[in-house]
Amino acid sequence: MSEIRSVSGLTDSLSVSPEKRQAQWNKAVLIFFFLLPGFVLLVTFLVIPIGQAAYYSLYNWNGLGPLDDFIGFDNYVRAIGQNVFRGAIWHSLIIMVMSLLVQLPLAMTLALILVRGELRFQKFFRTLFFLPYVFSEIIAAYIWLYVYNPRGGLLNEFLSIFNPNIAGTAWLADLDTVLVAIFFVLTWKFFGFHMLLYMAGLQNISQEVEDSARVSGANEWQVLRYITLPMMGGTISLSVFLSILGSFQQFIVVWILTEGGPAYRSELIVTYLYKFGIQRMQLGFGSSLAIILFLMTLVFSIGYQRTVLRQTLAE
Repeated sequence: MSEIRSVSGLTDSLSVSPEKRQAQWNKAVLIFFFLLPGFVLLVTFLVIPIGQAAYYSLYNWNGLGPLDDFIGFDNYVRAIGQNVFRGAIWHSLIIMVMSLLVQLPLAMTLALILVRGELRFQKFFRTLFFLPYVFSEIIAAYIWLYVYNPRGGLLNEFLSIFNPNIAGTAWLADLDTVLVAIFFVLTWKFFGFHMLLYMAGLQNISQEVEDSARVSGANEWQVLRYITLPMMGGTISLSVFLSILGSFQQFIVVWILTEGGPAYRSELIVTYLYKFGIQRMQLGFGSSLAIILFLMTLVFSIGYQRTVLRQTLAE
């Protein structure tokens, strides 16, 4: 009986009408033409530049003239062997860790207050907290150049009310404070974006689930710990993913504020790449730095998506 059914199914598949085959072909052609512009853009602006950077990284090249000084992987060995580059990686890791420990919890706290708290003028505060993210990074950096100015800057003027000795402090020129000062600017600039993500996640959680837990005797901390946060697992995972990638790709704010100084104390991977690869016309070396950064972010992205994001979506 099963053999008869299989033969019947094969016969039906072979007896597809020409009109149906033509409709399927037209649908496939339509899908192809819709995907073609995106594929061309992907290849033109992503795949080809990455391939060119990998090729240039094998040469000692200043961006001018022919590629005739092949040095293999010497650019990579040079980069890894430099203390400044290792320091730039370390600083990027510090920014990343501080973002996970400070920026994201702050964004979550504000999101909980604005969504779950009975706060007056909620729309005003949502706009106020999200407003820094609307500013471009250039505008944000120049605003904080004024705030951190040692002569009449807003921060020193405010702190001098409580401690007159604080006047004249150069926050961006102090080896001990420059990285923290930059992180504060990055937090001010980007926490509104993560707050908005968390607010969207909170609004998708049914109040009935949380109310049922409260009726069962759970306090507010238990509701948050065992109900709210687990149900926001996907949103939190996405926020962490974007925060980590952003920490390794910071450039504009840091460059305008310090250009990686003083004494390379605020040097990040991208500022190091621009300074040593572009400004000094060492395009081969700069290309190797770009490939290192690309591989770091690629390995992290694939690993994170295959572990954390896939597990979160499966739940």
